Amino acid sequence: MSAVRALLLENLHPDAVTNLEQAGYEVITRTGALDEDELIDALAGVALLGIRSKTTVTARAIASSPDLIAIGAFCIGTNQIDLAAAAHHGVAVFNAPFSNTRSVVEITISEIIALTRRLTEFDRSMHEGVWNKSAIGAHEVRGRTLGIIGYGNIGTQLSVLAENLGMSVIFYDTAEKLALGNARRASTMDELLESADIVTLHVDGRPGNAAMFGAKQIARMRPGAILLNLSRGFVVDPGALSEAIISKHLSGAAIDVFPAEPKRKGDPFESELRGLPNVILTPHTGGSTEEAQEAIGNFVSHKMRDYLRTGTTTLSVNLPNLALDQAPGVHRLAYLHRNTPGVLAAVNATLAEHGVNIEGQLLATRGEIGYVVTDAGGPVEHAVVEALRARPESVRLRLLS
Repeated sequence: MSAVRALLLENLHPDAVTNLEQAGYEVITRTGALDEDELIDALAGVALLGIRSKTTVTARAIASSPDLIAIGAFCIGTNQIDLAAAAHHGVAVFNAPFSNTRSVVEITISEIIALTRRLTEFDRSMHEGVWNKSAIGAHEVRGRTLGIIGYGNIGTQLSVLAENLGMSVIFYDTAEKLALGNARRASTMDELLESADIVTLHVDGRPGNAAMFGAKQIARMRPGAILLNLSRGFVVDPGALSEAIISKHLSGAAIDVFPAEPKRKGDPFESELRGLPNVILTPHTGGSTEEAQEAIGNFVSHKMRDYLRTGTTTLSVNLPNLALDQAPGVHRLAYLHRNTPGVLAAVNATLAEHGVNIEGQLLATRGEIGYVVTDAGGPVEHAVVEALRARPESVRLRLLS
């Protein structure tokens, strides 16, 4: 039997390679992202795919890759993956929702301080040989109001650290969230924009957040305010932000993500925000610290490995979640199926017909997909596997021994 093959793109941490190789898998690495056709070609015979944010995994790519079992997004976002198509074809998707939270929070805090003190301007003058000592336009962050749009894992941790620096915090989120410390929830985004000296965006990649922050929202911000975006590139209109900086309506900005980003390190970067005063531009490195990338590399690769070995789907973003242990000598059937009535009864009837004794069984559903995991006390005949795969509701069946 040939080894399971894994394809890892976009310079993932070496620990991801090591973990998968130690599990006995053949690992292929590539430094950059792939377009759709390149990805389809590269996925021939591949069971595990690891990517970051630059590779888009389309429905066509998934449908063209019958050997694909799991996709690991070695980042927070999964909007670059067609999650519904992956579920429809029985492909589990895992990400790293917590591993780089601290890194993003720390760069946000550092940029808030740098922009409020206008360190970018002083740094540029000094490199140009100009001594421009002045307190004009430079402020402490203590006593200023930070507005956080998106109060999830990053937003809440940022909220706590900002308060420790003496800032007041106001936040806005479309979901009901518990305020930490003395943070105050804004009833509308406009209320936050009119109250905050600094606005920072930490929203997710859902389609509804596209173009959510444009000229109208920027106009609502206080004169001299600062805007930061370390969430998704399609959230902020860079042209509107450029106009606000040039007109001095905003005194600064920090942007880490962009509507169109180069695929590979060293590729040219163009933006209307280049060269503007007191604007920090970083190449999508908000979560790119050595500590975060190591944590992500380990977390996601272990999730992929565990899914292949035991069928565990804990923290999968597109399949029903089941946390599973596997006892020695147990033969496991991991059965993904369309969520229709009577599946469990049909599975058990099929097993009974073939004399399979059930040691344990779990069922979970998520939208249109159901997941039945059955542990048998003895070997499962090939006829059982074929009978279940032939059922009309079948999506994917794996026999794990």
